[in-house]
Amino acid sequence: MKKLTIAIFLLLTNITANAQELRTDISVHDPVIIKQDSTYYIFCTGMGIAMWSSTDKVHWKPEQPVFGTAPQWAIDAIPGFKGHIWAPDISYHDGVYYLYYSVSAFGKNTSAIGVATNATLHTNDVAYKWVDHGKVIQSIPGKTNWNAIDPNLVTDKDGTPYLIFGSFWDGLKLVKLNKDRLSVAEDIDNLPTIASRRKDAVEKLPAVDGNPVDAGGNAIEAPFVYRHGKYFYLFASIDYCCKGPKSTYKMIIGRSKTLKGPYLDKAGLAMNKGGGTILLQGDSNWYGVGHNGVANFDGDDYIIYHAYDAADRGISKLQLKKLNWVDGWPMIGK
Repeated sequence: MKKLTIAIFLLLTNITANAQELRTDISVHDPVIIKQDSTYYIFCTGMGIAMWSSTDKVHWKPEQPVFGTAPQWAIDAIPGFKGHIWAPDISYHDGVYYLYYSVSAFGKNTSAIGVATNATLHTNDVAYKWVDHGKVIQSIPGKTNWNAIDPNLVTDKDGTPYLIFGSFWDGLKLVKLNKDRLSVAEDIDNLPTIASRRKDAVEKLPAVDGNPVDAGGNAIEAPFVYRHGKYFYLFASIDYCCKGPKSTYKMIIGRSKTLKGPYLDKAGLAMNKGGGTILLQGDSNWYGVGHNGVANFDGDDYIIYHAYDAADRGISKLQLKKLNWVDGWPMIGK
């Protein structure tokens, strides 16, 4: 009887500990989501890349960061980098999970995108081990007029992998990858711009809030391409993140029948010439919303993003909602 009492006590203690560990109102930034078996995983900006897991998309458990120590290649490439990694992107291909991530100096295009792989996302699996493959692409001030952050892996109709990325400067870029998805497969000196706030290449948008002059006011970043029906849909975030109550982040959308574009908004304006239909913007409850990802679970599309909570000091919070399609365009559900 005593052993049974102890066993019950230990079981209840474990349940209580697990309940305390699970959270429904979590603070994230730049989230992406994927499902393996019956478990959902979120990866987002944080020291070593923050990771969360859930079995119901409501209650989230914090996992150990992807990297226990900062990747040495990133320390060497980015002066002052100490392990705070931005805007990861997770995808699955041929039995392998690919996790792209950004390392950068804030407000500069001293940046690079790296990639790590894993055979599983289940942290209790003996096969769970992140293997870092280092740098995929790098931007250098004065040499590249683009910023190598905010990666998103997208596959063309023929199976060719591409990486879309970018923030400010010359806007959002697209680069072809090799079949192994670990390195670029083309010259990076003439990468096409697929989205920008500029109406043309020479338009000067004023720099604000201390942004570098070369970055200007071309406030667009966080690209995510999702294929639905006969179109590729380009989601992006415009205006300003990371300012708490002063955040003005909002999401825009355009679509194209080809991966390389041009992506047109509802009015027929090209996103690489300043176009983009507003999908979602801040209100009295959320100061700003953005940096989204899209995923399909059990036949339903979901959009994940962060929003700055007006009721909680402007802290960025997780938002995960169904994505509906009306007349060929996405609409965010309740």
